[in-house]
Amino acid sequence: MSSDSPGHPNPTRQAPRYPSYAKKSCYLLSKLSNATSLGRFGSKMSKILEASKNEKGKLSLRQVGGGWLAQDSDDLNPKDIQFNTVSEKTPVQSELSDAKFAWLCVKHVKSNAIVIAKMFVPVQNRCMLGMGSGQPNRVESLRIAFRKAGEEAKGAALASDAFFPFAWNDAVEEACQNGIGVIAEPGGSIRDADAIDCCNKYGVSLLFTNVRHFRH
Repeated sequence: MSSDSPGHPNPTRQAPRYPSYAKKSCYLLSKLSNATSLGRFGSKMSKILEASKNEKGKLSLRQVGGGWLAQDSDDLNPKDIQFNTVSEKTPVQSELSDAKFAWLCVKHVKSNAIVIAKMFVPVQNRCMLGMGSGQPNRVESLRIAFRKAGEEAKGAALASDAFFPFAWNDAVEEACQNGIGVIAEPGGSIRDADAIDCCNKYGVSLLFTNVRHFRH
């Protein structure tokens, strides 16, 4: 942002406009260019950059030993898929919204990934309460997420980036016993019926998305 004198931004000049940034955010980010006001943390080279959104259907490339791995991009948002209720209990609208938010968050977490989230009433906004990632099995990721979430996990939504290979005495039952209100997962396991029966036993809503994240 230009200024009349060092350290004093000109209030008559507007910050650059970027479609995905709020006006106030643009103003605050633009002030980063003023090295005088930010001391050693400031930089006159600071710029706001906005990456273009990838077109849907493009392949995602990842370098592996001896070559490249090409796979479909994980570019779907909650509005692009169906959250199908497969349990006896149907989630209420607030629970469904929490599940969609958790599912969006877990997309960006390294597998094996578990996210616990729900509406945080004091600020009237949805928050990620706990996250478990990068573990060799889904139970360990789930336990990490619960340790982070604490008592706030009661009645929250839980999302898994891939299906649960086991339910009884495993991740699904442990989630139910810890008070989770709704679980969102891709489904597709040969033991999906166990996950459904387990959720029915504990009165927990179970949603299948038929879309796997599985970020490595």
